[in-house]
Amino acid sequence: MNLTDEHKIIETINMIKLHHLDIRTVTMSISLRDCISDNAQKVYDNVYNKILKYSKNLYKYACDLEDEYSIPIINKRIAITPASILGESCENFDYVELAKVLDNAAKEVNVNFIGGFSALVEKGCTKGDTALIDSIPKALAQTDFVCSSVNVASSKAGINMDAVLKMSDIIKKSAQLTSDKDGLGAAKLVCFCNAPGDNPFMAGAFSGYGEPECALNVGVSGPGVVMAAVEQLPENADLSEVANTIKKTAFKITTTGELIGRKLADRLKIPFGIIDLSLAPTPAEGDSVAGIFKAMGLGHAGAHGTTAALAMLNDAVKKGGIMASSHVGGLSGAFIPVSEDAGMIDAVQNKYLTFDKLEAMTSVCSVGLDMIAIPGDTPSSIIAGIIADEMAIGMINKKTTAVRIIPVPNKNVGDRAVYGGLLGEAPIMSVGDVSSAKFVQRGGRIPAPIHSLNN
Repeated sequence: MNLTDEHKIIETINMIKLHHLDIRTVTMSISLRDCISDNAQKVYDNVYNKILKYSKNLYKYACDLEDEYSIPIINKRIAITPASILGESCENFDYVELAKVLDNAAKEVNVNFIGGFSALVEKGCTKGDTALIDSIPKALAQTDFVCSSVNVASSKAGINMDAVLKMSDIIKKSAQLTSDKDGLGAAKLVCFCNAPGDNPFMAGAFSGYGEPECALNVGVSGPGVVMAAVEQLPENADLSEVANTIKKTAFKITTTGELIGRKLADRLKIPFGIIDLSLAPTPAEGDSVAGIFKAMGLGHAGAHGTTAALAMLNDAVKKGGIMASSHVGGLSGAFIPVSEDAGMIDAVQNKYLTFDKLEAMTSVCSVGLDMIAIPGDTPSSIIAGIIADEMAIGMINKKTTAVRIIPVPNKNVGDRAVYGGLLGEAPIMSVGDVSSAKFVQRGGRIPAPIHSLNN
């Protein structure tokens, strides 16, 4: 072994042991389109059996690879075809019952979450879409591992404001039905603009209509590794050097993730899909995107310059990752969830980071307003306005944006919502009280921007 090889081995060990490098998720994407029937019970049986057929070895093989390579794989997950289509051929189909079937299948194969209790309604709703959306609060309250997403906007179609207003009520109801868990139901629900069909991260993962019968998508994460790399730079290093360092680090992280993903896909005898380059933080100290901002020289997340720093970080991560893999997809970039990032939590508590600043940052991050706890008595119309603003950012900028917001029942600004695990805990943020009601209640569609006419 030469010194270069030894250095690479030590570097990788340090990434894992000291800087929280991990495979955040391996997510099996399964098409359930052939499970459709005009008999509801047959649909439930088909769905359950197909999920077990493909994913029965997912957990075991992932654990085997963890042991063989000493690289943690934090989550094993499943993403299915948007479930709204599964019951459309049946009379009186019960989508809550379908959610329970999905939950039981997830428990049987020992995965952490199953995503795809979803509908794509950027231009309007079918009867299946409407029925699924109406069932979301009960479905999320009565299951443990089911995650739900609804795409309400796109750069091609515009923003379906009827769906935005509907989803604001659904979010409130989902939180209320899980009030004993600080509104956990809303933490498993996300609204999207330009939702990708190959995203391995929850709560928004689903298997898009253009995806294969089955594939393995991988999400890597390493904000702690990036932070450590930036901290090792000289204090007078200019921002071009900082960006280049991030790019090189992202290359190393992606290479590790692709190795594990391809090995696991081979063992499962399914195609390797994509690798998602997102820097997904955790509540653990030193595993924070906000920590990267401090390493760059900002006093804290939320300081003037934070949006510029995030733009540079997002771009450098993508540039480094794309050189390491030909199959990059999903969301890919930097996540800025409040509850899942110790540095972001600290910034909110100290009032360095406001809701409005977070919204500005979403114009350049990889997703949007993520895991943000707000007062439980926030009117649905304000939530609808928040969703509409975030969808507009995605629509105009031709990027994915999302809203995962939790109106925590019986809590107000100054309180905390506690979820545990990767979901962490979040200070309740103020969203103001100026009314959006008359605007959002107009309904209809906000037309797609002029750049959508690019055929």
